Amino acid sequence: MKRRKFIQQAGISASSLIAAIATNALVSRSIAANPNSKRLIVIFLRGAVDGLNVVVPYTETAYYQARQRIAIPQPDKPGGVLDLDGKFGLHPSLTALMPLWKQKNLAFVHACGSPESTRSHFDAQEYMETGTPGKNTKDGWMNRLLTLMTVENNPIQAVNVGYDIPRILAGNAPVATIPTGSITQRLPIDNPQLATAFDKLYSGNDALSKTYREARQARAALMESDVEMQMANNGAPLPKGFAKDAQRLARLMVRDSRIELAFLALGGWDTHINQGNSKGQLAQRLQGLGDGLAILQKELGEVYKNTNIIVISEFGRTVKENGNGGTDHGHGNVMWLLGGNIRGGQVYGTFPGLSNNQLHEGRDLVVTTDFRDVIATVLQRHMNLEQAKISQIFPNYTQNQQLPVVN
Repeated sequence: MKRRKFIQQAGISASSLIAAIATNALVSRSIAANPNSKRLIVIFLRGAVDGLNVVVPYTETAYYQARQRIAIPQPDKPGGVLDLDGKFGLHPSLTALMPLWKQKNLAFVHACGSPESTRSHFDAQEYMETGTPGKNTKDGWMNRLLTLMTVENNPIQAVNVGYDIPRILAGNAPVATIPTGSITQRLPIDNPQLATAFDKLYSGNDALSKTYREARQARAALMESDVEMQMANNGAPLPKGFAKDAQRLARLMVRDSRIELAFLALGGWDTHINQGNSKGQLAQRLQGLGDGLAILQKELGEVYKNTNIIVISEFGRTVKENGNGGTDHGHGNVMWLLGGNIRGGQVYGTFPGLSNNQLHEGRDLVVTTDFRDVIATVLQRHMNLEQAKISQIFPNYTQNQQLPVVN
């Protein structure tokens, strides 16, 4: 029987087997090989979050004129923004993040985004995840970063929280995958007899066999660790959704310093209809995001001081609300930065204004900061990468500016 046929009869495709087994992370004890390693977590908000209602330019008259129903009121008004700096305010559903702002661990870069003006979710996400224009790049920028960092025999250096390897992590370097929800859901490969059969089948020196063995090693480590963490919870319920995944990821990173890169994606930000203002659809999703980020920071503990967290979305939304109480695909957006060495308590970037003559194509916030400028700065100052390596991560790109977002 051919190997592929054998795998199919076992109820798993080769790709899903590798991805599922590579639901990996750590051993039950803390790995102290590199306790001071720099960590980077990227969170992608798929669907294009409305940055103008996240970090609100509440001194802009044009903002309130364009958004009669969905504008967030000014500070000190019912449902008003949480004042940041006398010019911008944070959506009130993100109150869990205000302590980080006051501690100067949280910053924003406004009017930030991709220079590509596409309004296609797929094309815009492709650009942001590959870090290059067009669709000819095979790997993602985080995988290229991983190849420059890779430590031999470390199958869990990069971890994706989800079921499929995202574009940003696609490439030659191995990536471990943690499904959302319980890691310890049993798979066919956990059956000892089937595992023994697969071990024999993939005992060779070919690339697929080596990938299989790395994945098996990683899953075994994660399974052991996750069981211990569930016991430590002593029956206490975990927060739902993102907060639960954020908590699990943070605990894994605390226990095992081999995990240096992580990626999560959250959907539901395409608010064409009934977006709401201080309350409603967007507010509910922002609260879940904010609460999850606060839990992530708390659970990282001492590891947080060596961690940077980047929150991005493919593009922003139109300045003017539409007839359905929502917003349509726009251009400029806001990038979020959290971390122990983030120079927080500031809104960075050049905000161009929202008057009609200041808008991109007469409808959107202009992009004044390329998203790669921000990421490149983080990679240089936080991950200690020299310019030559940045050029490999973002090929054919010249950094326009280095923002003082990292100490």
